[in-house]
Amino acid sequence: MLKFIDFRKWSPPRILVSGFAAIILIGAILLSMPFASADGTRLRFLDALFTATSATCVTGLAVVDTGTYFSTAGQLIILLLIQVGGLGFMTMGTLFALVLRKRISLKERLVLQEAMNQSSMEGIVRLIRKVFIYSLSIEVVGALLFTIRFSFDMPLGKAAYFGLFHAVSFFNNAGFDIFGHFRGLTAYVGDPLVNITSMLLIVLGGLGFIVISDLLEIKKNKRLSLQSKVVLSMTGTLIVVGAIVIFIFEFSNAKTLGSLNWGEKILAAFFQSITPRTAGTNTLDYTSLHQATLFFTVILMFIGASPGSTGGGIKTTTFATLIGAVVAMGRGREDIVMFRYRLGKDRIFKALTITMLSLALVIGVTMLLTTTEDQQFVKILFETTSAFGTVGLTAGLTPELSDFGRIVIALTMFAGRLGPLTLAYALGPKTEKELYRYPEGKITIG
Repeated sequence: MLKFIDFRKWSPPRILVSGFAAIILIGAILLSMPFASADGTRLRFLDALFTATSATCVTGLAVVDTGTYFSTAGQLIILLLIQVGGLGFMTMGTLFALVLRKRISLKERLVLQEAMNQSSMEGIVRLIRKVFIYSLSIEVVGALLFTIRFSFDMPLGKAAYFGLFHAVSFFNNAGFDIFGHFRGLTAYVGDPLVNITSMLLIVLGGLGFIVISDLLEIKKNKRLSLQSKVVLSMTGTLIVVGAIVIFIFEFSNAKTLGSLNWGEKILAAFFQSITPRTAGTNTLDYTSLHQATLFFTVILMFIGASPGSTGGGIKTTTFATLIGAVVAMGRGREDIVMFRYRLGKDRIFKALTITMLSLALVIGVTMLLTTTEDQQFVKILFETTSAFGTVGLTAGLTPELSDFGRIVIALTMFAGRLGPLTLAYALGPKTEKELYRYPEGKITIG
């Protein structure tokens, strides 16, 4: 006798994983239809599945050129997947429920808590309202600024469409562009308005909605939370350090920064420092970067954005916790202290777990692809980390991947968007409370 699946008994992580998988499947079916392509032909289902995964997981890696291959309908489907994937399908569902004045159940609040990476359910529905308002406001302003600039290069209607698409894509840290021929923003490498608008959209999308809310309400609260202080300080540090390193490495490279004037060099260095924070768009040709720059970009992509944002990676707070642990151990202290607050042991264990699982995933996928793809190791590592961090930057490898490689990278994007820990909770057996503890033992470390 057939047994129906009781979704009410599913854990929040399992609901999240299943929900994202369902959205990707629906998106893949739509993108494989003839109306989604510019010439009316069907896109291979594997390539449609890859594109839908990349859009829903707000990555930006593409096996076909978004600007030339897809029709307007196909591009709008990708845009919708980006918006749903960036904000989260539970967030979108909650917004519809609020509009219809439907009560949000305890189970739904638990799933929202997991989706927004929050430690408690308190104020979770209020946060969802803020997420929608902040996202819509930022995307509208970004779209208007882009439209003004693009209107000098194309008809106003087309400029408005391009402005909307790229504002949504960049704020959600997706990295998709429709300029055609995988060019990204290379034609605007020295344009201050396009660069600054893009960078602001990327940074705001990557800070996390809690931090944005905290900044907007600073007059009311009189201070920033520890989360906001850590995120802002770490984000600022990574951007500045990244820009300096990229500027030094690429200063004399005639194919990247070498041919630009000083102002354009600085602008491009900052853009290339910000975009690995899971944005995926570019103003320089990444196939022409030095290997040292590519490897440094891998590190930035692995760290990624901040919790509760549209970005991926292990997150800035995780990286800050690891640095704090190293500093505390180096000074012979037991506690990690940040801004006069002590971090609990559970935060440290979680940071270590996330980092080790993420490293294992990146290393495992890279080793696997080196056996199936005839490409340089650095390029494979770059592409793998870009997929895990849901970045979307490419060293030119993605369109050349074998079918097996495309499946592996698609799964990596999926794991990177949801997080290895969430996947482990969703796919693993239900944990039970331990009834006893083992005696403490000691081993030599280091």
